[in-house]
Amino acid sequence: MRIGQIERTTNETDITLTLNLDGSGQGTIRSGSGFFDHMLALFLRHSHFDLTLECKGDTPVDFHHSVEDIGICLGKAFLHALGDKKGICRYGSMLLPMDEALVLAALDISGRSYLAYDV
Repeated sequence: MRIGQIERTTNETDITLTLNLDGSGQGTIRSGSGFFDHMLALFLRHSHFDLTLECKGDTPVDFHHSVEDIGICLGKAFLHALGDKKGICRYGSMLLPMDEALVLAALDISGRSYLAYDV
């Protein structure tokens, strides 16, 4: 199985995360933010990944540090779970109309980050 396990402790957060790329879309998510938990649950459902996440953060300040550090942990978990990336396509894209939104997403798993965002 392709699984990535990450633990990260900073001054602002303490995170334990396990990502299974060969899952069924299930998970236990405790980010500290109900909305972010909901978005991660949708991500799991549509990707069929499994995720166990426990985050203790400085949420009385705000959720910024928790969300940022969870993103870092997810990226590292993907990198670990994919290993040598043998047998996967390097890139893909999707155009999806959902409710009142039209989303275009393109992904390249090359290690070079880039984001274009237009609302």
